Amino acid sequence: MKLIVVTGAQKSGKSRYAENWALALSARPAYLATSRVWDDDFAERIARHKSARDERWINLEQDTDLAAHGFDGEVIVLDCITLWLTNLFTDCNYNRDATLIEAKKRWAELTAVTAQTVIAVGNEIGWSLHAETQMGRHFVDLHGSFMQHIAAEAEEVVLMVAGLPLKVK
Repeated sequence: MKLIVVTGAQKSGKSRYAENWALALSARPAYLATSRVWDDDFAERIARHKSARDERWINLEQDTDLAAHGFDGEVIVLDCITLWLTNLFTDCNYNRDATLIEAKKRWAELTAVTAQTVIAVGNEIGWSLHAETQMGRHFVDLHGSFMQHIAAEAEEVVLMVAGLPLKVK
């Protein structure tokens, strides 16, 4: 598997950049969406994201089991690591350490069955004030640890700032 990580703040252009990169690499990429429908706002966001992708895309959804689809195409955009970790964190009863173990296990399952190029999108969430709650601080710690884990595996890492890509690795 060739891994590319695209990270940055919310609304920094991560998804658009990853999608354009995928379309430059493949005529028929897959989009593996990880969001759960938490509320009406999330349902609207999901619908908006889906409608923005045309018939070139193979649309897949999986909130926790990234390896479930066994996609055979050339390129997968995995959007997004942050929402996927949120789902696992919730399922692990907000236990940071248990979630990190589970996330690494599920990531290893994906990398074991995927021969494609994976463009993984995830937020940079640790650049602001410390979270007010213990649960929030634990999620920031979890997220940072996991992003470091996959960035170490990645062949390329891109940081998006105001819609502009900065090559990190």
